Amino acid sequence: MSGIIGKKVGMTSIFDAEGKNIPCTVIEAGPCVVTQLRTVERDGYTAIQLAFDEKKEKNTTAALKGHFAKAKTTPMRKLVEFKTFEDEKNLGDTVTVDIFAEGDFVDVVGTSKGKGFQGVVKRHGFSGVGGQTHGQHNRMRAPGSLGASSWPSKVFKGMRMAGRTGGDRVKVQNLQVLKVYPEQNLLVISGSVPGAKGSYVIVDK
Repeated sequence: MSGIIGKKVGMTSIFDAEGKNIPCTVIEAGPCVVTQLRTVERDGYTAIQLAFDEKKEKNTTAALKGHFAKAKTTPMRKLVEFKTFEDEKNLGDTVTVDIFAEGDFVDVVGTSKGKGFQGVVKRHGFSGVGGQTHGQHNRMRAPGSLGASSWPSKVFKGMRMAGRTGGDRVKVQNLQVLKVYPEQNLLVISGSVPGAKGSYVIVDK
């Protein structure tokens, strides 16, 4: 299973051969540099570490400067390990969008948009407690009753209640690659992917 690190550019739509309008997401994917090779002898497992998106050297710790110097590359912002890779890679090699082809199906991992502390209507899709008559004036978005009285005398864990929403790691599976633009390092993928514009995503084959 190969993959690449990218950055979400935004959404658009394209027409297929039958004239159907397909919503899609544009991802700036790579080029990524191989910055470390994990081995069973040294690390206990095999993996390839890729780095993406250059950053200033003054904003990089001394430890990371040495890490990137081994791969003979500039400091990068995002590091991700891939357990398996189709082709054998060496330290300092570059991975580009050429590993994908139009028609491939991929899984995309990203961090969903954070929405802060939200009530049950927005967080879980509750419909509120009913109409506004019979003396109710401020209960439209309330959660309602939470549990029994004398037993168990507590609220069970896992009860759907208000709380922090979004900002979670989300994987969307089986999205189709519609277009590949190697010159601009762009992938056009069907459907939506988690995260805001400019956020990092991981694209797995």
